[in-house]
Amino acid sequence: MAGQTPDSAPQEQQDLDRLAREIGIPPCPAILGRFSAEMHRPEPDMRKLADLIATDIALSAALLKLVNSPFYGLRTKATNPQQALSIIGLRAAANLVTGLILRHAFPASGSALMERFWEQSARIAAAALVTARRIRGIDLDEAHTYALFRDCGMPVMISKFGDYGHVIDRLEHVPGVQVMAVEQTDYQYSHARVGYALARGWLLPEPFCRAILYHHDFEKVATGRREVEPANRKLVAFGLLMEQIAAFRSGGGVCPDWESGEKFVLETLAITPEEIIAIAQEPELEAG
Repeated sequence: MAGQTPDSAPQEQQDLDRLAREIGIPPCPAILGRFSAEMHRPEPDMRKLADLIATDIALSAALLKLVNSPFYGLRTKATNPQQALSIIGLRAAANLVTGLILRHAFPASGSALMERFWEQSARIAAAALVTARRIRGIDLDEAHTYALFRDCGMPVMISKFGDYGHVIDRLEHVPGVQVMAVEQTDYQYSHARVGYALARGWLLPEPFCRAILYHHDFEKVATGRREVEPANRKLVAFGLLMEQIAAFRSGGGVCPDWESGEKFVLETLAITPEEIIAIAQEPELEAG
């Protein structure tokens, strides 16, 4: 048939491949690829997975630090990767490992802007572990991973464009859809689209990737006009909730997206404004 080539990838995948090449998205790290391959076996070998983690000293140390943190509240502390996997389970470990590898791919030492991004991201991700326990139907580890990956397109943009910091500063109090419009005009890419391409390239589940792609399009997500499954619709709502909690805690009042997204968050997560304020005031969040 004219216009088609045998075995050609779908147009969307071709577009993602082109975006990854042009903007310089890091390929899926080898350790993550091997970890994912083992996880997709009918019966994943925990020892093999632990040995993979152990080959990367920094990754192993970061995993143990997180698993042994107060947020997990473990009575028995893990002393090696295999113990960590045994204690928290393979699925939870896969989420944590993926998030930790993302952090290592874009080190904070790269620039002051990158350092600022990761400081804020770490606070939100840590607070997500606390908040997810208060929300019905939210998986703790998936919520933590989503909090890390929701804006994962930004470190890619920071690495690619030297003036991207000016965009972030100038649009700090502007709703996300407007930020993406400016990004698209100035750079031909939005951080949501770049984040989606990175998540896809790093073998994250497609519904999770779409929750990243549409994380500022919650109005359309709420009305079913975007291809986001119900569980991942909750992730989009949870991401906005964490943004609002961060705004409360910084004394900033409401975040830019809250006015148009509040109803979506309250209905999707079955939470009240009073409950949100109570969560934001919890002393446990200070640990983040």
